[in-house]
Amino acid sequence: MHETAMTLNTTELLVIPALPLAASLVAGLFGWALKERLTHWICCLAVIASAILSADVFMQVQQGASFYGNFWTWMLSDQFVVPVGMMIDRLTAIMMLTVTIVSACVHVYTIGYMHGDPGYTRFFSYISGFTFSMLVLVMGNNFFTLFFGWEAVGLVSYLLIGFWFKRESANFAALKAFIVNRVGDFGFAVGILAIWYYFGTIDYREVFNQVESFVAQGHALHFLGWEISAITFICLALFIGAMGKSGQVPLHVWLPDSMEGPTPISALIHAATMVTAGVFMVARCSPMFEFSETALAAVTLVGAITAWMCATIGLVQNDIKRVIAYSTCSQLGYMFVACGVSAYSVGIFHLMTHAYFKALLFLAAGSVIHAVLADQDIRRMGQLRKYMPVTYFAMLIAALALSGVPPFAGFWSKDLIIESAKVADHLGWVGDLAYWAVLSGVFMTAFYTFRMFFLTFHNSDRLPEKTKAHVHESPKVITVPLLILSVGAALSGWWGVEVLDVANPEVAEGYFGASLFVMESHNPLATLVEEGHHAFFLTAPFWMAVGGIALAFVMYFRETAIPARLVASARPLYTFLLNKWYWDELYERIFMLPAQRIGRWLWQKGDLAIIDQGIIHGGFVETVKAGAARMREMQTGMVYHYAFAMVIGAFGFLTYLLLKG
Repeated sequence: MHETAMTLNTTELLVIPALPLAASLVAGLFGWALKERLTHWICCLAVIASAILSADVFMQVQQGASFYGNFWTWMLSDQFVVPVGMMIDRLTAIMMLTVTIVSACVHVYTIGYMHGDPGYTRFFSYISGFTFSMLVLVMGNNFFTLFFGWEAVGLVSYLLIGFWFKRESANFAALKAFIVNRVGDFGFAVGILAIWYYFGTIDYREVFNQVESFVAQGHALHFLGWEISAITFICLALFIGAMGKSGQVPLHVWLPDSMEGPTPISALIHAATMVTAGVFMVARCSPMFEFSETALAAVTLVGAITAWMCATIGLVQNDIKRVIAYSTCSQLGYMFVACGVSAYSVGIFHLMTHAYFKALLFLAAGSVIHAVLADQDIRRMGQLRKYMPVTYFAMLIAALALSGVPPFAGFWSKDLIIESAKVADHLGWVGDLAYWAVLSGVFMTAFYTFRMFFLTFHNSDRLPEKTKAHVHESPKVITVPLLILSVGAALSGWWGVEVLDVANPEVAEGYFGASLFVMESHNPLATLVEEGHHAFFLTAPFWMAVGGIALAFVMYFRETAIPARLVASARPLYTFLLNKWYWDELYERIFMLPAQRIGRWLWQKGDLAIIDQGIIHGGFVETVKAGAARMREMQTGMVYHYAFAMVIGAFGFLTYLLLKG
């Protein structure tokens, strides 16, 4: 591809995030005075316009255009300078395109799904603000702009998860998401402050240009006899933030509970915005992570454990949205495995394909929920294909893409991750563990995805009579976004490999070019080419996917009595998985109950015993009152009294000075 040096139009770049921000403010501040129709078209058209402009930027970037610069200074304190600027390269461009296209589909879908909800205009304000926050996160050129977008998506996700705030479960889920993310964000903030401390700047280019010489100088931290490389400390601190934002073990517990929000926001959180922020951040910081094999091993290990563990939980979930939510945790694990084995381009590629088929899964699930009177239990569904052919078609494409069946999107990106993990020899046993975790995860993913599919659209008709009378295909405002996303779920994998060349082992020559950095000794894609491996042959991952689908077909389509017998014979294991490995109960024992005990002790011993009974009722307050009454007697209002007091005071002060001298 012939490239020329071009600079992107700054006005166009500023307009892309400004449009959803303006729409969010209009809907939030004036939505009460506007008609619903006007509000949703303002928000939808703003995000659609951002998507069109993002596509234009993407095409310009493909031709060699880029942008790096500051617009104004946000904060200034001595040597600490925080500018507001943008960095538009190939990594940013593909993220902008993915975020805005998925968000535009979700906005249009919301018109039909949220119609009649009392918070209709408020919801549009939130999702437009969510889009703005994610665009700021990916378009910024420094770590503090990244942090602003990072925190903004966290705040808006809290508002959206708890959107139906009259539900106790929604409030609990929102608080859970907020608190867990604060844990991760603390590590993220420490990492950013460490970057400023060691490098003297928070600008991406300036930091990345110093990394190699910084590592060569051997900077390290010493604490209680422990020594850790400074670059490793920074990368691990940043990754803790990614663990919280992207739902990785052990900070994954908030992500499935985010299902308490309306389905459109579940699609937006899980597909294109908040949870992908951590993967993007690790890829953006590849020039730093590449110099710490410890950090790369940690990213790989955490990703592998999350991918495998969340897949096991998804096997037995009965809430249609929770099945998809646990698949999100698992697929994010795949993305981090790709980044950990230095296949950053493949991780971002899977992020892109996953955005399309995961948004499609959630929105198709929302179409089902909309049709069955808000019931989300797949055990009370069945035979819905007769009533909802468009939704059935969309869900089938999404399920095939998630399972990794060729030629759908997930096959191309997921197989590359598995093959890359297989040849990650520089990580030793961590690479081997990751390979077997993600490979076995393919089988489980295919099984639970098609378990959900067969129970929802096939199997016996288990719909209650009241629900059956209501079931119908969703309106076009819901089904059209499904069809648009179906194209992405079907073709984005082929487009990424054959057109964009995202899997080129020569990173500088592939689509991502200089936006990612990979050491030659770490490059798994180059190893695949050298050893004759190719991710697109029908090898182990393909047969794992076929096996998972076949087993789901037998158990939930042909021999439907098998699942009950299996549950009866393996009740402890089934209960363990159904209760999500008891993570919530573990955290309750470790954190919640001790915090409650401490709070109760402080209330009884401190507030009641010491303050109320000891200080207040023990005479302290009465003493203060009596003293104040005596002091009031000295305020006579007579000038000569005050003059006398001044003379006495001056005499006493002079006497003190003379005696001291």
